[in-house]
Amino acid sequence: MTKGSIIGVDVGGTFTDLVMVDPATGAIRLAKVPTTLDNQAYGVLSALESAEADLGAVDLIVHGTTTTTNAVLERKLSRTGLITTMGFRDVLELGRRTRPQAYGMKGEFRPIIPRDLRLEVPERMDAAGEIVTPLDEDALRAALQTLLDEGAEALVIHFLHAYANPAHERRAAEIAREVWPNDHITCGHELLSETREFERGVTAAVNASVQPLLERYLARLRDELAGQGYAGDVLVMNGNGGMVSSKRVAREAAKTVMSGPASGVMAAAYTGRQAGEPNLLTYDMGGTSTDVALIQGGAPPVSNEIEIEYAMPIHVPMVDVRTVGAGGGSIASVNAAGLLEIGPESAGATPGPICYGKGGTRPTISDANLLLGRLNPGRLAVEGGVSLEDVRGIFADMLGAPLGLSPEEAAEAVIRVANAKMAGAIRMVSLSLGADPRDFALFAFGGAGPLHAAALARELGVPRVLVPARPGITNALGCVVADLRHDYVQTVNQVLQTADMATLHTVFATQEAAGRAALAAENIEILDTEVSFSADMQFIGQSHLVRVPLTSANPSREDLQKGFEAAYWDRFGVELAQIRAKVVSLNCSVIGTSDPVDLSVLIGAGESLQPVETRTVLFDGTPYDTPVYWRDDLPEGATIEGPALIEQMDTTLLIEPKCTARRDPLGNLILEVRP
Repeated sequence: MTKGSIIGVDVGGTFTDLVMVDPATGAIRLAKVPTTLDNQAYGVLSALESAEADLGAVDLIVHGTTTTTNAVLERKLSRTGLITTMGFRDVLELGRRTRPQAYGMKGEFRPIIPRDLRLEVPERMDAAGEIVTPLDEDALRAALQTLLDEGAEALVIHFLHAYANPAHERRAAEIAREVWPNDHITCGHELLSETREFERGVTAAVNASVQPLLERYLARLRDELAGQGYAGDVLVMNGNGGMVSSKRVAREAAKTVMSGPASGVMAAAYTGRQAGEPNLLTYDMGGTSTDVALIQGGAPPVSNEIEIEYAMPIHVPMVDVRTVGAGGGSIASVNAAGLLEIGPESAGATPGPICYGKGGTRPTISDANLLLGRLNPGRLAVEGGVSLEDVRGIFADMLGAPLGLSPEEAAEAVIRVANAKMAGAIRMVSLSLGADPRDFALFAFGGAGPLHAAALARELGVPRVLVPARPGITNALGCVVADLRHDYVQTVNQVLQTADMATLHTVFATQEAAGRAALAAENIEILDTEVSFSADMQFIGQSHLVRVPLTSANPSREDLQKGFEAAYWDRFGVELAQIRAKVVSLNCSVIGTSDPVDLSVLIGAGESLQPVETRTVLFDGTPYDTPVYWRDDLPEGATIEGPALIEQMDTTLLIEPKCTARRDPLGNLILEVRP
């Protein structure tokens, strides 16, 4: 709870978005500026300047960042060393014996810590936590010195079976702190206490590799903000959808890897609950990529089994978001086989699509929308002397000629292929979780999402689309409405039939106490504290886990059995009563809830239902005289029949023929999609 303004700022691959809310007056300011990829802090400061923010009157800034995400995906990481159990230096490279492409004959994989920086020392615990080989401290000191001589900046200590007994990892960390020149030391068991050494090792390696980068970035940002009069803390969005102080977040830097997408899902869940749509398929199409997630019962999905790319599992709790390389700036090309491809390469913010007028020369999804009349050429093709004819000429040369299509037909093909990719991702995230897309509403946001929402809904059989008041800055809104959150996972690995229930109850109690202490350490006032418990379970002999929600920190054996059977049936529609169940790990989430935000302040209700212009738009090769409305002018309850376009500061909504849009009291647009 704060008295001054709250700012949410999200850094995306193309744009940096900002929302500033004054809780006392309900006043709101918005900003959208290009992301500064060389130093994201400059983009944040530019957004603050654009919003004319008086930092001396701001109580809280919440920041969603792609610093760690980009560092991992682009392999621009700190030089990191690893010390592990004798004989296990190659665990990070051996992985799970899978292939980058299921049907390919070859592939490439580079572990994020090279082999010459992965060293072994004599020590060994067994799976029960009993010491088999004592830790050789002299060998450890020699290995540490070798890594320092090789220029390692961060350190990972990852011993076999440390989840069962972390004594050796703890002692190794004590010795390392005597000689290591900084605090960038990650012990595998502290970040992730689970059985699988590959996943635990990769998670620890990611954490250590991005820790110095994140800490330096946030230190620079805090200094810049302080220099402009800001006296409060900067909270950072974690991948689990919660917020953590920037002064502590680098300790568990791996948890920020899905920071940006998580904030959008949190905003979607919050908006859906307010609008009476608790079951949503979220669809965030930005300039670089598209993120999709499934929300059931108003609760964002959190998983600790996320793999952000091949052989890169990060097993800390994060919002379950799937990403495809199809954003507004995704480049369209014809491959050697003569097939049209979309992405994954993106024009990004610089030079951007052709229609940005900043030097882009390759056709993108945004350019296709412009060519079909769906984007306003007066608002885009104004810089650098780029005209609509320039875009048409490039489509004719680079796509139309090889495909035997006119420029407009090539543009429609680009849209169809892009929609197919995005629909496939939405199907994957829903069907893989046992959900039917037809039972959900599509929540379309991001700068490009509302342009494609109606076509995707038709493709998926989704009856309704919910477009929030400010789709292009929804991720920044997620930073404002998010809660403080801490998640804990502890491996127990016990057969349910013989499990020690007292031990399970003790684990939950310890997790809850740690979460409440972490909330207190944040020094941010909260409304209430919510605690939830769950267990990850499986049938003996299976490898995949099923999450079982629990209503108590002291579940009985029968509660776990019935909960697992119900969860398994919901996911797979199968009963396996003859096979015994196993409790693999226990999970606890401790959430400090924040002040609610009145969504109706995001956009005012207008008084006019008159179009601002009429534009020719192509639908399946047929031109339609399409009215164009300005969203801020729409009165509450306004209903618009398609085809139509609704433009606003941060996006454009396309209402296809046989669709109807209605403005609700919160400023959302509800799109009814008919076959």
